[in-house]
Amino acid sequence: MNNPIMRYFPEQEVIHMLISDDEEIESMEISPNITAELNANGELCGIEILKASIFLRDFILESTQAKLMHLQQASYANNLIKSHD
Repeated sequence: MNNPIMRYFPEQEVIHMLISDDEEIESMEISPNITAELNANGELCGIEILKASIFLRDFILESTQAKLMHLQQASYANNLIKSHD
């Protein structure tokens, strides 16, 4: 499988991403509400995310805030450089 397949199950609030065609042999929780699905070789073949809307909200907020902080720091540094010229 070249492209992952992602499905959302609104009734259960679950996102499931299939990464390969391999059969899931075992799974392990890698963080709260996120489970890695492994094939017979122990390689990742799928991911399941519970409480998907909360996960996405938090992920988007954290990454947006980090990017904003980076942009603000870069702007501040540029202003410092300009003020010393």
